[in-house]
Amino acid sequence: MAEFRNPEELIEAIGAAKAAGFTKLDAYTPYPIEKVLDALDLHHSKLPLLVLGASIVGAVGVFGFAYWASAIDYPLNIGGRPLNSWPAFIPATFEGAIFHGGLAAALGMLLLNGLPRPHHPLFNVPRFVEHASKDGYFLVVESDDPKFDGPAVRSFLESLAPVEVNEVEN
Repeated sequence: MAEFRNPEELIEAIGAAKAAGFTKLDAYTPYPIEKVLDALDLHHSKLPLLVLGASIVGAVGVFGFAYWASAIDYPLNIGGRPLNSWPAFIPATFEGAIFHGGLAAALGMLLLNGLPRPHHPLFNVPRFVEHASKDGYFLVVESDDPKFDGPAVRSFLESLAPVEVNEVEN
């Protein structure tokens, strides 16, 4: 993990790391910086598709259950209307879609973010704890990167002229 003085240095370091072939990178800044997200290609999330899929499954499931309950399992002819009176199923179908979509959003967010995680190894680095939320701009090369080699990564990060380079223990 390397700390840089400002966002511009961090963005340059991300570009240099990507040019060097590193693919598992992460950055930490005290506030959201759009250019950092662009540099890390973090705008593509699977969460909207997960929520859409769960909403469709929820809507189809609730509509199917309402149809099964009113037309097959317990058919009641009320006022002469057909057993499959689908307009009556719309509120429950809509609520089923919203409920399943919201549940998928909450669980998907936890799953995709790797939460709950009571402690992250980065908090073992005192400089990260002290500066990450105030004035620090950190670039992390993950150890599961295919090109990761501890000493080589350290020397690469030191070549970028950071404030400090730290090794993070798991």
